[in-house]
Amino acid sequence: MNKMNDLSQKIFLAGHKGMVGSSILRILKTLGYENILLASRNELDLTNQKEVHSFFEKEEINQVYLAAAKVGGIFANDNYPAEFIFQNLMIQSNIVHSAYLTGVQRLLFLGSSCIYPRNSEQPIKEDMLLMGPLELTNEPYAIAKIAGIKLCESYNRQYEVDFRSIMPTNLYGPGDNFHPKNSHVIAALIDRFHKAKLNNESNILVWGTGKPYREFLHVDDMAAASVHLMNIDIDIYKNNTKPQLSHINVGSGEEHSIMELAKMISNITGYHGNIIFDKTKPDGTPRKLIDSSIIKSTGWKPRIGLKKGLEDAYNWYLSNIA
Repeated sequence: MNKMNDLSQKIFLAGHKGMVGSSILRILKTLGYENILLASRNELDLTNQKEVHSFFEKEEINQVYLAAAKVGGIFANDNYPAEFIFQNLMIQSNIVHSAYLTGVQRLLFLGSSCIYPRNSEQPIKEDMLLMGPLELTNEPYAIAKIAGIKLCESYNRQYEVDFRSIMPTNLYGPGDNFHPKNSHVIAALIDRFHKAKLNNESNILVWGTGKPYREFLHVDDMAAASVHLMNIDIDIYKNNTKPQLSHINVGSGEEHSIMELAKMISNITGYHGNIIFDKTKPDGTPRKLIDSSIIKSTGWKPRIGLKKGLEDAYNWYLSNIA
């Protein structure tokens, strides 16, 4: 039996209050894991190297899910670039290094598909990393995530540890950040359409042309993929002939235009006004569909379609935010 599946393993879940972290926590509890270690920001400052190392030395951790990160949409990335690159670099560096020093058996680093070049061939395979310029609106965040991948790869190569990386497409679902400016596209649109309905607004403004295509994955599918990838032994890690290609994509395999997405959310929220696209605002990457064939070949597949997932996200929003 793979010892990683031992339910008594001591697991540190960094970022357990975030959208992905909270979903991973639900899955781990459902599976019966008995020893999950959590720490809030007040209890542990992940940007503080001394605090993080002391925490790891004290706790004797077996596995780490590195889901902690500073995240946000186009507006947040464009307005707080220094915060995005600094905080993410510090969190990743402190956790990965402390995991190595204290003998953590396996670590899973959660990245983002924004690591890939702006004009990548579609669907985007893992080997497209560093093959072209990044999307400028989220370049600092993307560079931090690339550094996280390279941290894991470098420690694997030099110290023969087992630190893995998973790269999800655009995520959404329960626990998302629904701030009107600092959130990702689905959460921002749910919030905007719901409020427009309540206020009987005849028009609603959406950033960009509506033409870019995006792939979306429900956070529970991402969490399931993370636990799946943590607990399997596969050749890409065991006998890797390309140590610079250790990260694995995870996506739904379906893409929709922002215009289609806006119409779907309009229907789900019950808003019946006009949708106007503000072409003076940035679109971001024209298209971003990732190739998830590697992880699918290991037995994982997405289970939640976009319509059902959007309904789930909106119901959570109504219960917890609205």
